Amino acid sequence: MELLDIKRYPESILREKCAPVAEITDKERRLFEEMLFTMRHCAGIGLAAPQVGIARNMIVADIGKGAVQLANPLILWRKGGDHLEEGCLSIPGVSVNIERSYEVAVSGLNEKGQAVELKAKGLMARVLQHEIDHLKGRLIVDYLSLFERMKLKFRR
Repeated sequence: MELLDIKRYPESILREKCAPVAEITDKERRLFEEMLFTMRHCAGIGLAAPQVGIARNMIVADIGKGAVQLANPLILWRKGGDHLEEGCLSIPGVSVNIERSYEVAVSGLNEKGQAVELKAKGLMARVLQHEIDHLKGRLIVDYLSLFERMKLKFRR
């Protein structure tokens, strides 16, 4: 299995809006597997395709309860609110306290090309929201105030 190169902030691919996936072929299945392998190797719990240099609507996640592999993920509804520190494989050494929905329902295509809908709470809901943000070019640093972002830029 190939270990993919994780793109680091401020690389431009991380700001791109990703293209939808028309269908799941062997190429997409292989990318899902390589993304999972890379995510686990880097001790992550979620990874989006732009983080490995591919501007396509594909994410993977695994919080220890089985892998989720989705193309074209879409949040259908949200409930509740929750604050938690988040990190990102593309922005090592930075954590940001972010408020996100505690519970979500997400639709998409799974690794078999089937349309699926899944409900998630807690950490998995947070990971899904974080990875879907990546597909829109949104990063955890975007949740910081302008002053905090400036401090981060000068720290680098």
